[in-house]
Formats: sequence, C-alpha cells, structure tokens
Amino acid sequence: MNKFGTFKGVYLPSILTVLGVIMYLRMGWVLGNVGLLSTIVIVSISSLITFLTALSISAIATNMEVKGGGAYYMISRSFGAEAGAAVGLPLFLAQVIGIGFYITGFIESLSLLLPQISPLALSLGTLVILTFFAYISADLALRAQLFIFVLIILSLLSFFLGRPPADGFAPVPVLGHPLTFWPVFAVFFPAVTGILSGVSMSGDLRHPRKSIPTGTMAAVISGYLIYLAIPVFLHFHVPSDVLRSDMMIVSHLARVPELILLGIWGATLSSALASLLGAPRTLQALAQDRIVPAILGKSFGHASNPRLATAFSFAIAALVLILGELDTIAPVLTMFLLAAYGMLNLIAAVEAFMNNPSWRPVFRMHWSVPFVSFLLCLAVMLMINPGATLIAAVIITLLFTFTVNRRLNRRWEDMRHGLFLALARFSIYRLSNFLPNVKSWRPNILVLSGAPTQRWYLIQLADAITHGKGFLTVATVIKGEDPEGEKQQAMEASLNEFLANRKVPALVEITHGESFFSGARELIRTYGMGPLIPNTVLLGITEKEEHFSEYAELILYIHRRKRNVILFREQDDVRFLPFYRKIICWWRGKESNAGLMLAASYLLQTSPEWRGAELSIKTIVDSEEAAQPVRTFLSQFLANSRIIAHPDVIIKPSERTDAVARIIHERSRDAALIFLGLRPPAPEETAQEYAAYYSSLLTRLKGLPPTVLLLAGEDLNFKEIFS
Repeated sequence: MNKFGTFKGVYLPSILTVLGVIMYLRMGWVLGNVGLLSTIVIVSISSLITFLTALSISAIATNMEVKGGGAYYMISRSFGAEAGAAVGLPLFLAQVIGIGFYITGFIESLSLLLPQISPLALSLGTLVILTFFAYISADLALRAQLFIFVLIILSLLSFFLGRPPADGFAPVPVLGHPLTFWPVFAVFFPAVTGILSGVSMSGDLRHPRKSIPTGTMAAVISGYLIYLAIPVFLHFHVPSDVLRSDMMIVSHLARVPELILLGIWGATLSSALASLLGAPRTLQALAQDRIVPAILGKSFGHASNPRLATAFSFAIAALVLILGELDTIAPVLTMFLLAAYGMLNLIAAVEAFMNNPSWRPVFRMHWSVPFVSFLLCLAVMLMINPGATLIAAVIITLLFTFTVNRRLNRRWEDMRHGLFLALARFSIYRLSNFLPNVKSWRPNILVLSGAPTQRWYLIQLADAITHGKGFLTVATVIKGEDPEGEKQQAMEASLNEFLANRKVPALVEITHGESFFSGARELIRTYGMGPLIPNTVLLGITEKEEHFSEYAELILYIHRRKRNVILFREQDDVRFLPFYRKIICWWRGKESNAGLMLAASYLLQTSPEWRGAELSIKTIVDSEEAAQPVRTFLSQFLANSRIIAHPDVIIKPSERTDAVARIIHERSRDAALIFLGLRPPAPEETAQEYAAYYSSLLTRLKGLPPTVLLLAGEDLNFKEIFS
C-alpha cells in the first residue's frame, strides 16, 4: 500500500542526493578556479537543465498514472519497452554502482578515525547497515534520511554562521594554474543530478501525480538557492588561492567544524540510502515488465517492498566495493543519468508537439522548452566527457537492439503510434505535392501470395527487391462471406506472425471476393492512401488452363491502371535459392521493360540475401554486324550506370525458327534466377487473346530456372534511373 507523501517520498531523497559531497568539498574549489561570476553561471546552467527536466517530469507525471519504476516507467510507457529497457537497465546500474561511490566517500573520512579497521570491512559493514534499513522498510529508511537531513541543515547553519580565523588563513601551496570554465563545469554538474532519486519512489507514493512535480521542483529550487549562497559567502571571506588549495575550507570556516564532518557523512550516507531505495524499485519495475527475470519483481508486505530486488542490488554494490576501480566507470554512469534526463525531456517535447487529445498535463509548456532541454543534455554529455558519451550511447543502442529482438510484445499504450502517425501524416501530405520522379522511384510491391506457407518464394522475392528501399504489402483474398470478420482477423494475425518470425518488414492486407480474381481487382483498385499506392503487383504463375482467361484479364487490369506487373515462376525441381549467386537479365533494351528489369535486378543484387551475386546482361542479335554496336552500347551503358554486370551479346543462328528459346534455355542453365520481359498488351487486346499469348509463354518457360517476368506499366522511363 503506497503511503508516502511529497516531503518524505520525493523531496527528501531528491534534496539529500543534490546536497552531496561536492557541496562540502568542491564548491570552494570551483569558485577558486573560475571566480564568482563564472561559478554563478555554472550553477545556473546546471540547475537550469535540472529545472527544465523537472518541468518535463512534472508534465509527464501529471498526464499519466505513474506506477513503480520512476524514470523507467515514464520512458517505457511513452517510447515503449525497448527504449525503457535501453535506459532503465543502465539507470539501475548507475544507481546501484553509485551506492559504492557514496560509501567509498564516507569511508575515506571514517578511516581517519578508525585506522585499525580495514576500509573494505568498514565499507561492507556500512553497506549491510544501510541495506538493513532499505530491506526491512522504506519508511524506516526515509526516517533515517530525515535525521540525516537535520544534520545537513545544522552543518549549513554552522557554515553560514562561521567567520574566517582572526589571524587569517595559513599559507598553502598553490596547485598549478586555475582551470577553465568547462572542466570545472564537468566536475560540478553531477552535483545537481539527484532529482531522479525521488522520482524512483513513484510506486510508494500516495499521490504520485501530485507529489512528483511538487517534490521534484522544490528540491531543484532549494538546491539551486543553497548552491548560489555558498560561493557568494565564500567569495567575501576566503582568498581564491586558498579556495583552490584547501578542499576542507567549508569546515575551516564553520562555527562548529564537527557539524561539517557530520554533514559530509550524512550527505554520503543519504545518497547511498537514496540509491538503495531507488535502484531496487527500478529493477522491480523492469522485472514486472519481463525485461529481467520476473522473480526480481516480487513484492513483500503491505508496502510492496522489493526485497529480492534489494538483495540483488546489495550483491552488486558489494561486488563494486570489493573490486574497486570506481573512477574508471564513473563518467559512463553520469552519462546514463543524463541519458535518462534527455529521454524524459524528449518525451515531453514530442507529446507537446503532437498535442494528442490524450496529452492534458497540469504542467503545460510549449514543446520547444523540453526540446531545448533535451539538446542541452546532449551538449553537456559531450562537453563533460565525449568518450564516456560514446560508450554510453553504444551500450544503450545494444540494449535497445537486444530488447527489440526479444519481441516482448508489451501492449501498453505508448506514444509511438501517435508519433509515427504524425510523421506519416506530414510525409503523405508533402508527398502529394510532388509528381512521380524516376530518380526517386522505389518499388512499392503488392504481393498476392494467397497462403504464404505455400508460396513463400513470392514474399521472399518481393522482400529481397524492396528490402530497405521500398514498401511491401502481403495480401490474400478470402473467398465467401465473413460477416463477423473473425476469419479476416485470424488470417491477419497468422500472416503477421509468419512475417515477424522470418523478419520480413511488410504490411498485411486481407480482402474478400467471390473469387481470387475479383477480390484481387478490388484490392488493386482501392488499396493505398494518397500518393502511397502500390506501383507494382507481384503474382505467382498459374498453370491451370481454366484460369488462363481470368488471369490474363487481371494482368490487363493491372497494366491499364498503370501499375507494373511481376510474375514469378519457380522451376519444378529447383527452388528459389539465393546462394546460387547468379542473376541473368534477358534484355531487349527497346521498351520500358528493359529499364524496370535492370532496376529490379540491381535492387535484388544489393539485398542482403543476394549481395555480391553475379549479374549478367544477355541480349540476342541477328548478325555479327549488329553485335558490335550492341556490345559497345552495353559496355558504355553499364559503365555510365555504375552497375557491376557482365554484358553478353549472343548471335542468333538464322536456320532455326526456335533459336531464341533454345539460346535462352542453354545460356540460363547456371543461373539462380532469370529475368524476362512480358509482351505489353495492345490497346484493344482482349483477355482471351492475351491468355493465348500467356499459354504459349508457359510452354517456352518449361525447363528454365526460377523466372521473373516483368511488364512495366508506369509512365516512367526506368532507364533514366541509370543515366
């Protein structure tokens, strides 16, 4: 049962993480290096980024029901499980490894009082005590943080009530030349990145929609005021060379120096405790979404404590303390926090830009505000440590790819559908203002595959041609009535699963018809949106003579609607297998079919399945006199087209009437796939007349390797693609 309010559940963990060791040990150093004005600028820029991020968090939190997981929950429910996992897993690691950093900082000062005890033993003992508080009860841990908060307030009062020594500061050696703005900025900025500690408690709040914005904004503002007050106070009381050299200057100024030491201890322990509360809750949310093993998401007690996730976090933190080498990975962990910041800002920017009816946050702002904050996060990441930024980006990308490949199929309603819909709307409206251009031509193929398991080779060919370069729609026709749509829904689900399992990016379209041919004609007539309609229809060969007339009528229908036609025929005893690695185009070169054939074969050759395959352009001439100019033309054309292909000009024997068919058969034996052109129908040609041509064509195709027949229908000169 969630029970924490704004102060205890959000403000306290956030402000205690913000008011950390940098405030005590590095604030004077920052001032001594860059001066008061630049220090105020550093504090202001850093806090501005945090403030803008807090605004984004407030907008998101007041527009959705935020459950356990904090930043991970917000990101995953906005950009999907894949993006949530890509940021959530590193965020969890940053939180849990941060426990080791904070405890190490605490032990460095404690070891001065207890030199006889091993620092590692002190570290592990501290971790056990803190984990006890977090494991038993979050309420107990937050009560301990309240005590620490009082100590920090008392230490700050002691500092501001202090005065310089009457005899001045003792001379100290000056440590080199002052550093410039950005290196100092890089040291200070992590001090203000603690606001996610409170957000991580989202699952334990009574009213997260109210508490997260109020507590987070209050922590940012109060932290900013404190970080401004300290350098102003130091500026008027301590020389800059002392500030750069004396890391304990805050203690030396304080009215009660011992309170500063207690404050440092409190700052490190409270940050460690906040991470021990936040990290398991992030892990618990990841487990409940099946990103990590589900057992880690188990809850205990009426407060739903993530005890298994806490134990797992303890184990990692203990390993971190044992292994050491924290300084090596510290910059990368900071990048993970900033990546989470950037994602939260991007979510708010995209939601505000799209302005969907579902986006109704209490905290409203123009989309440019969070977008600027997103850009600032990226800029700060690069300025702090470009190498760490690159490493973090690679890790996040790998996690995203891994999660995508797992196909988690989480079904919550994230913003991705709306985002892609907005992009599609923008693109379609803009595209409608342009005439078709052969230079930007892409295959938009409609495959009439029927049952895909029986004609998988049709989808395989279409995917190889369109892969990464065009659109692909796999369609089938359901015969008869389906009043409830149950058959259509089942077929769509089956097709989508079939394509997903084979990693074929395609749309699925199901239509109804009294017959396959009537349904196919209706689909070709109506399918598409605006300028996005299929420009090419791919069919399998039919060898049933009773269907020849309807089949020819369908080809004529497609052609006369100015669409390209591709017919694909497999050889009976040789399947369509790319590893044969040879493609032959039988090229006449005089009609649009030639350009379309070359475009299709080139796209096929550049697909992953066919990459590196040999492409041969073969043409047949009547005599040696005609052969030489054709050879010259082909060589120059291929050179100018920047296509790697082998031209082959073949002279036809004059004594045989079937010479062309015989040559095609003999010269195609070693091919994996051949391309041939279909005869364009005459303007007044009937379906019966074209069916007779089709019947004679089938006879000539017998014995050939898998064959692609093309008929260009678009009003485009496809040869210009290669000019």
